[in-house]
Amino acid sequence: MALKVMPKASTKLQGFLREYCISLRLSQHPCIVGLFGIAFHSQEHYAFAQELVVGKDLFAVIQPRVGIPESAVKRCASQIASALEFIHGHGLVHRDVKPENVLLLDRQCSRVKLADFGLAQKRGALIRLISGTLPYMAPELCAVVALPPDGQRAPGSCTPADDFYHEFADWRGGGPAAAAAAAAAEPPSQWQRFTPACLEMFGELLEPDAGRRGGWAGSRPTWTGTGWRGRRTPPTRWERTGRSASASATLSVRRSGSVKMAD
Repeated sequence: MALKVMPKASTKLQGFLREYCISLRLSQHPCIVGLFGIAFHSQEHYAFAQELVVGKDLFAVIQPRVGIPESAVKRCASQIASALEFIHGHGLVHRDVKPENVLLLDRQCSRVKLADFGLAQKRGALIRLISGTLPYMAPELCAVVALPPDGQRAPGSCTPADDFYHEFADWRGGGPAAAAAAAAAEPPSQWQRFTPACLEMFGELLEPDAGRRGGWAGSRPTWTGTGWRGRRTPPTRWERTGRSASASATLSVRRSGSVKMAD
């Protein structure tokens, strides 16, 4: 058993109860962290009891500029997609899917669990404050996130000035005709290492226009049954321009803040 503990100084009772009730409602899915129906508070904290997942989170096993084996990626993607379909089927949206919130029961990703429903909301709810982790947000949400007073952005975040995002958006955006043309064109440097089938999957899931964006349901057997990594791995922009590998790793793999669970 694990306890998720939230300080009262920074947590409203309504927010705590919302997260607890949503987590309890969804915990029956095998790829979502389970709950025990136990909630309580002390003078300074709120807490509820949940399943103890003995293992690391996904972020901890991703090696900078290496990643994890393709087979593990496919197992993880299938399980998280199943969890998200279940969540959406209950009229809810997680809103904070990121490697830190994917807990592993083993390093091979044979069994994974989606955790942390602190930002979850009803589908269609009006969000007055954009919360979450910028590098993992959908582009339509990133577009409305205001910059901090100093005008600087977090490394790796998705903003109108993000060159890597615009490379992809220029390649895939512009409607069905442009997408068909993009399929025949050479992909941007960061995407050339993937097979055509994998690029088709990315094009569906990462479509810049939310109205045309596809989903995992229905296409899962086709996508997971083909190879994703191509034979050729071209030099990245950092390597072509002479930028250090350590700088690139800092931009591409960065742990965000998250609530820790006590044993």
